[in-house]
Amino acid sequence: MKILAIGNSFSQDATRYLHQIGLADNMDLKIVNLYIGGCSLETHYNNLKEDKKAYLLELNGSSTDEVVSIKDALKGDFWDVVTMQQVSNLSINYATYQPYLKSLSEYVRQYAPQAEQLIHQTWAYEQGSQRLMVELGYGDQFDMFLDLKSAYYQAAEDLGGLRIIPCGEAFQNAIKSGISNLHRDTFHANLGIGRYILGAVWYEALTGNSIEHNKFCDLDELVDTQLMQLVKIFAHKAVSEYK
Repeated sequence: MKILAIGNSFSQDATRYLHQIGLADNMDLKIVNLYIGGCSLETHYNNLKEDKKAYLLELNGSSTDEVVSIKDALKGDFWDVVTMQQVSNLSINYATYQPYLKSLSEYVRQYAPQAEQLIHQTWAYEQGSQRLMVELGYGDQFDMFLDLKSAYYQAAEDLGGLRIIPCGEAFQNAIKSGISNLHRDTFHANLGIGRYILGAVWYEALTGNSIEHNKFCDLDELVDTQLMQLVKIFAHKAVSEYK
């Protein structure tokens, strides 16, 4: 399976372990992430209009030296899946999605008509963080999640009922259980369990395979085996609710 993510550092977090998770299940997944830190849908739209070579191409969870345009990437392989998302601080406000998302979707359809388009649901910031409370004005991270969940759902519906990769939902499942170390800087996923639960969600959502018995455990930060097994449950629950 070949997957292209048109995103930013949040899709970088989500795809860090996806290739390795697949290999542990004898699946050869090719994952390309188009990386610009903090890239919004409006910026993606402006870049595609100019065919701007502005993206660092990341392959299978690692950076390369290749800089490409969206068109370069779309035409560079026969993609099975292309994902799209909003930048995290704007994800709560659907007015910021359009008309940029529809234009991006049409562009993907033009250059990769065979690919299934999916919406990558991002996640809420850490409780008590300055970005959550001061920048966005939330007292509770759950309220941020509810707003972004609603906006991503509307995005998926407006593009014809696209499937959603429910990363934000999986984070909430883990947070409700008392897991509090999912973020590394109050908004990105941490390098261990945060990125792992995201990879588990993507793996189940894209392949339909269960993460339960997957043996991959070589994370960039040491994580207790029992905790890894626990977050697999939260990832599976999120994907099951969005089928």
